[in-house]
Amino acid sequence: MPSFTSPDQGDDLEACVLRFSDLDLKDTRLINPCSSLKAELDVSTKKKYSFAKKKAFALFVKTKEVPAHPFECKEKWWKCCQQLFRERTGIHRHVATQHADELCHQTASVLKELAATLNTSKSLKSEDNGTPLKEYLPCNREVSAWLPDISCFSPDELIRGPGSEEGEVLLYYCYRDLEDPPWVCAWQTALCQHLRLTGKVRIATEGINGTVGGSKLATRLYVEAMLSCPLFKDYMCKDDFKTSKGGACCFPELRVGVFEEIVPMGISPSKISYKKPGVHLSPGEFHKEVEKFLSQTNEEQSDTILLDCRNFYESKIGRFQGCLAPDIRKFSYFPSYIDRNLELFREKKVLMYCTGGIRCERGSAYLKAKGVCREVFQLKGGIHKYLEEFPDGFYRGKLFVFDGRYALSYNGDIVSECSYCGAPWDQYKLCSTPQCRQLVLTCPACQRQGFTACCVTCQDKGSRLASSPAQSSFKEECECTARRPRIPSELPQQVRLPASPEPRPDVGEDGPCLRKWHRQHLPRPSQSEVHGDRTLENTRAAAAEKPGPPASYTGSHLVRILKQPGEEVHKSRR
Repeated sequence: MPSFTSPDQGDDLEACVLRFSDLDLKDTRLINPCSSLKAELDVSTKKKYSFAKKKAFALFVKTKEVPAHPFECKEKWWKCCQQLFRERTGIHRHVATQHADELCHQTASVLKELAATLNTSKSLKSEDNGTPLKEYLPCNREVSAWLPDISCFSPDELIRGPGSEEGEVLLYYCYRDLEDPPWVCAWQTALCQHLRLTGKVRIATEGINGTVGGSKLATRLYVEAMLSCPLFKDYMCKDDFKTSKGGACCFPELRVGVFEEIVPMGISPSKISYKKPGVHLSPGEFHKEVEKFLSQTNEEQSDTILLDCRNFYESKIGRFQGCLAPDIRKFSYFPSYIDRNLELFREKKVLMYCTGGIRCERGSAYLKAKGVCREVFQLKGGIHKYLEEFPDGFYRGKLFVFDGRYALSYNGDIVSECSYCGAPWDQYKLCSTPQCRQLVLTCPACQRQGFTACCVTCQDKGSRLASSPAQSSFKEECECTARRPRIPSELPQQVRLPASPEPRPDVGEDGPCLRKWHRQHLPRPSQSEVHGDRTLENTRAAAAEKPGPPASYTGSHLVRILKQPGEEVHKSRR
């Protein structure tokens, strides 16, 4: 790599940097790029050389930003080469004199990017002739060229963040055509490893879908890297990244891969494209629509369906009031669910929602393609963004997430119950049988009494395996899950699910007569044992005070009672 300046030009370059507060380095005499780089540039790009220097310098300085102390009037400082700079002039002087080679490399990358941009007009002409517009990939195909500089941070800072700062989890997606998913996969793998992030990232020709966890410093650098990449910078903004408390500990490992779909609906993107979704509603707009919908629930026939696009174990612990929550355990069952219940949506206005918005993109496109709905709307940013704006809105209960946390809490409502004793409970745990994939709702009192499986079958199987010296390590489908109807029908009857369901004796949601079996084996725990000083009567009284729609009404928009065995977790869905 050639030197950015000759040895005797360092002082002049420093003076040039300090002279232009807006980083406009126009004095090309100070720059001596190698002849090979000059040969690569066409005439038009050479005219933009000063802009390339400016952008390269600005990007480099940007990567050195760190938050200032709370008592300082300034919002940010800069840290580089183990030195802390409180003034902008100081970091400018340091970068100009000590990082010439890095600036030269960055300038070359910017110049090549500009050269590629000049060729996009030719692609636009081809689009007019019926040829699809091709994306321009990063000109520097080396993955390392698109990784942020972390030399100014110690490994401990990157992993744990400054001080005792809590980490966070990012949730995002971006639908856009990608020409080279394997390159994006290699870049994402290197980027996450570079920043010590864990999580899951799915890449396809239709875009990218990710959820990653780490320190706030690492996630900030990740967002900056995504927004500076030519593939995504014109398609994403900072608001597209949903954040929540967590960290790298929320995921057991990093998994990045190339798939046919970035969210597995089971239908090729070439048949149902993300490019024809429903109308996006902001959280505020969606809130008004739900309010209007709930005000009409006394009418005999509503023209609106509030549709939950998630799996049953997600809506079981939290959902919008008055919603239709399909009793499906995989999003790949959603198209079949729509087909089987198509008459339910005829001439209806449909309000769709999911966790982060990604499932609604293709789910709404599929529903629109059927041509039976009057209108199809979807919640932009999903429940995640809605709860940020309306934590005490019309969504009650917890928000299920596909990581080790299982759920996020934004309000104090509990809308589900213990599978064994019926006490209010909404904290999932994995079935205690090693081979089972199910999630189970069992309160602490029942757990202490040994009721930790998803159903009677698994409870007995777990006891047998515990006494056996050799245990099989492979996972198998739980028998109670195998008995579930794969695609439920909403047309014969609907039953309203109240916002705070009452315990139902002898009604087993996790297998045949689970509660009856529970009472036969051990006495039912007292409510004070389950909830401490808060009795069940107090719980019911508190739930009764919550505002909500009328307790009973009929119509196709009613939510089903989720009383089916097994909560199988499919961690790639959201």
